This record gives sequence, C-alpha cells and structure tokens, in this order.
Amino acid sequence: MIRTLHKMGIRSSMLYAAGLASIGLSVAAWTASLKYERAGIDRADRWGIFVGQWAPALFALGTAVRIEETREELPQEFQRMEREMRTPAGARA
Repeated sequence: MIRTLHKMGIRSSMLYAAGLASIGLSVAAWTASLKYERAGIDRADRWGIFVGQWAPALFALGTAVRIEETREELPQEFQRMEREMRTPAGARA
C-alpha cells in the first residue's frame, strides 16, 4: 500500500501537511459544533476528537512514505559514491 501511494505521487510532506491540517480542522469542528449545535459540549468534544484522530494516522503514513522515498534514494547515492571512488582524485577537480 505504501509503495502504491508513493507511485501515485503522494509524498511524505503532503501527508505531514494533511496531519497538521487535521489538527486545525479538529479545533474548527469543535468550535463550530459548540457554537452552531444545541447538543452541548459533549457533542462538540466528539466532533473534535473524531477529526483529531486522523492526525496520528496521517503522520504515520507520512513516515512510512518517507521511508519508501529514502529506500529509492539510497541505491542512487551508492552508485554515485561508487563512481566517485573509481574516478582518480586529479580528474575530479
């Protein structure tokens, strides 16, 4: 699933941003529910907690996608280092 997300073009920074946005949305949902619904603070708390629970999942997915991004970058970095080691020191400058 993580590899598929990465291949679809979803980057870890996008998921981290979505996690931060969900925290803000949680506060907004709590405030809106408290202000516009007559159900009271209990209902507002439920809305805030419901939306707030998205943040940890999005941060975890962001971390998993970041690991996938790093996994792709490492072989390229090793190939570059190997080429540099083969090149004579005078030819690099």
